[in-house]
Amino acid sequence: MKSINGIGPINVIDLRGVDLNLLVSLDALLEECNVTKAAARLHLTQPAVSTQLARLRKIFDDPLLIPADSGRGMTPSARALGLIVPLHAALNDLQAVVRQRPAFDPYQDRRHFVIAANDNAAAVLGLRLMEQLPQLAGAGIKIAFVNADQRQVALQLERAEIDLLLGSERMVPPSMKARKLYDERFVMVQRKGHPRGAGALDIDEYCSLKHVLVSTSGGSFSGFMDEHLERLGRQREVCLSVQNFTLVPDLLCNSDYVATLPSRLFARYSDRLDAFELPFQAENFSLFAAWHPRNQADPALLWLREALAAIGAA
Repeated sequence: MKSINGIGPINVIDLRGVDLNLLVSLDALLEECNVTKAAARLHLTQPAVSTQLARLRKIFDDPLLIPADSGRGMTPSARALGLIVPLHAALNDLQAVVRQRPAFDPYQDRRHFVIAANDNAAAVLGLRLMEQLPQLAGAGIKIAFVNADQRQVALQLERAEIDLLLGSERMVPPSMKARKLYDERFVMVQRKGHPRGAGALDIDEYCSLKHVLVSTSGGSFSGFMDEHLERLGRQREVCLSVQNFTLVPDLLCNSDYVATLPSRLFARYSDRLDAFELPFQAENFSLFAAWHPRNQADPALLWLREALAAIGAA
């Protein structure tokens, strides 16, 4: 007898020496009362089942099946007759446990999800998800968005402090599972009626404009677009640095600054802003969803990932 978590004494089940396959064979033997028929049902040879019956007789200290007086088949012992119903029920219960698959109904279940994302991913995917949530799920589903910190995200996923990360490939920890949601490209964005006009850009004009830079780490006046220009032997004029993508559209609408933004983010403000193809070949990026491997088969997180993938593909 032992106690678990103070609940009280429980019996320790000792199945040492008992092969579960023996119990499956016993169930077939008790139903068929014939070694040959039981062997065919179990897809085993007759000698193999005879050997199993000998082991079962030793375990139960009972003959279990006795040759019939007619010489055809076998007759269960009294002990065997008492085993038929509980053994069959136990094996059915065990089969149900093994075959049971977790299920998730977003309209009936309750689940709180925490998603880590930068504001670009939150604006592009998160807002769409929140807008569609009343049609995708019931009142029991709640979603919280938190800022993604690349330095902490692996530990947060490990500790289950967050359920999902939305970010570029460089943000995904190598130990996590990931799925690409969409490919993204950059465009230069300016306000409608900008004094530059609406003509196509060349690299000289691009570099001469006053740029707003999004520095997600905070405070930098140089980003990967500037690194790319440097490889071309060029430099643009970065006048302002902000930490959030979503600050930029309002800033552009009320100034003559320009910015290089992801095209899907621009699309949310296309009524107020104009976008132009970059005058050089820039490296694009992809947005990924990432999660801890233990949640690979979690039906609730699978539902969430599929919902985000559908939004990304739209």
